[in-house]
Amino acid sequence: MRYTTLGSSGTVVSTQCLGTMTFGAEADEATSGAILEAFVEAGGTFLDTADVYSKGVSEEILGRWLASHPEDAKDLVVATKGRFAMGDGANDLGLSRRHLRRALDDSLRRLGVEHIDLYQMHAWDAVTPIEETLRFLDDAVSAGKISYYGFSNYLGYQVTKAVHVAREHGWTAPVTLQPQYNLLVRDIEHEVVPACLDGGLGLLPWSPLAGGWLTGKYQRDTTPTGQSRLGEDPERGMEAWGPRNRQERTWAVIDAVGEVASEAGVTSAQVALAWVGAQPAVTSVILGARTVEQLTDNLAAADLDLSTEQLDRLGAVSAPHADDYPYGTAGVGQRHRDIAPASTD
Repeated sequence: MRYTTLGSSGTVVSTQCLGTMTFGAEADEATSGAILEAFVEAGGTFLDTADVYSKGVSEEILGRWLASHPEDAKDLVVATKGRFAMGDGANDLGLSRRHLRRALDDSLRRLGVEHIDLYQMHAWDAVTPIEETLRFLDDAVSAGKISYYGFSNYLGYQVTKAVHVAREHGWTAPVTLQPQYNLLVRDIEHEVVPACLDGGLGLLPWSPLAGGWLTGKYQRDTTPTGQSRLGEDPERGMEAWGPRNRQERTWAVIDAVGEVASEAGVTSAQVALAWVGAQPAVTSVILGARTVEQLTDNLAAADLDLSTEQLDRLGAVSAPHADDYPYGTAGVGQRHRDIAPASTD
C-alpha cells in the first residue's frame, strides 16, 4: 500500500480507500467484516461510507466493526456523507443547517465515534445558500465533530464557488471532492479536475471500474447474467448495459485495457485502477467490493506503475468527446500560450 495526504490537509491516508456501499446490501455483516479485515491487513487506512447507504445500515456495520477492533480503529481515517433523504419530511434531505445537524449527529451515533475525519456533502443543493452549508461545516470543525469536509458530485463552478466563499469568510476550506471517474467516464477533466487543482482539493474517484465494465467480464452484445451488478440489474443507473454496449468507444477502451493487462501480467481491473490512480489531483481511489476475492485483486493495483506509453495509449483511446469549442482543440488553444517568442525565421 502507498500513502499520501488527504487533499491539502496534513492527514495521511492510503492511496486506496475502501468504499462500503455494498455493506448491508450486496455484502452481509460477516462478509463486510472479512472485507474490512483484508483491507486493514493490506495496509489500508481510509474508509468511506454514507448515511444513505442501505439507509444507515452500512454505517452501523462499520460502527460495530470499529468498536470490536479498537486498535485498528485508532489508525483508520473514516469518511461519511450526508445530503440525501433519510426520511419523508421536507427537511429530511438537503444541505441546510437543520438537516445537516441531524444527519451528522445520526452518523456519529451509527458509527459509534465522537468525531468523523472527513464529512462530505453527497451532492449539490440548489435550494440552500452555500453560505449556510459552509458555516455549518466550519462550526462542526470548531466543535470537534469533524476534522475536515469535502464534496461529492459537484460541478467545477460549484467547487470554485465553495472554495472562495469559505476563504472570503475565513471559514475552514474543503479538502476533497468525490466524483465518478474512470476510463469510460472522463468528462470531469474539462472543468472539475482543473477546479480541484486550483482549489487544492484531492479527488476521491468513485466507480473507478465503471460498475464492473473495466474488469473485462462483459462480452459485446451479450446481456450479462449471474451474480454481477449488471447481471442482477442490466438497467442499473449510469452503468446500464444497453447504452454502453452500443458505443464503439466502450469496447475500444475495454480492449485496450485488456491488452495492457496482458502485457503487464495483471488483471484488467488492476490496470483500470492504476490508470485512475495516476491522474492529476487524485488522492485515493475508492474500491467497492462485495467479496474478499474482489478486494484482494483490486488491492494489487496499489503497487502497479503503468509505463508512460501504456498511460498514453489508454488516455488516447478513452479520451472524452469534445466539440471544437469550448473544450476541443480550438477552445484549448484559446486558453494557453507559449512563453517563448514566435520564430521570425
